[in-house]
Amino acid sequence: MKFPTPPRGLKALPWRMPIWIYRLGLGGLVGKKFLLLNHTGRKSGKQRQAVLELIQVNSETGEYYVVSGFGTHSQWYQNITHNPAAVIQVGNKKMTAIAKQLNSEEASQVILDYTQKYPKNLKNLGAMLGYDIEHTPEGYLAFGREIPVICFSTSQSK
Repeated sequence: MKFPTPPRGLKALPWRMPIWIYRLGLGGLVGKKFLLLNHTGRKSGKQRQAVLELIQVNSETGEYYVVSGFGTHSQWYQNITHNPAAVIQVGNKKMTAIAKQLNSEEASQVILDYTQKYPKNLKNLGAMLGYDIEHTPEGYLAFGREIPVICFSTSQSK
């Protein structure tokens, strides 16, 4: 699968603007649909941030799942692959976490579950990013085997 190139410069502004919602202390406004990821740059060692859509949450185990929409090209993805320790924020709640990429079978099931809960979301996002996804259960499973799905396990994880 060919992943799209992440936007740079002014084109990146819409993707970066949600970070300011959190920086202004308004994380509660975005509810439990998004996650603020605080991670360490793999080359610079500086603290970096990204806002990611949550595609699944397991409240009992403290696990939060996201997808790397730009695949392996995303800076945040490359950073957490290098150093999986992170701090995440959902709403106004901050938690320490460890990132782990799911294997292809686990990832495909998470993607399928997401599409069953939110049938239009993957269609819209896939079209916006230029993915050619077959919009059937089999197509979603195939897409899930290709796209990186990351689980952030918090300190409350078992």
